[in-house]
Amino acid sequence: MKIRYELIIYWSEEDKAFIVEVPELAGCMADGKTYQEDVQNAEIVIQQWIETAQELGREIPKPKGRLLFT
Repeated sequence: MKIRYELIIYWSEEDKAFIVEVPELAGCMADGKTYQEDVQNAEIVIQQWIETAQELGREIPKPKGRLLFT
């Protein structure tokens, strides 16, 4: 799967893991012991998020690309 959604990845000292958030998909998050594992897990949860939204008949946001936060 090719990710087109923006990913925000950071290290959580509390969890001792990388955390990835997908801001365009409400509540979509993953974690991993390594940066690469975190991105792989993000691909899985994004797919699951989309599949669940389709099953529930909910709108799936189109990827906007880079989001700007100020």
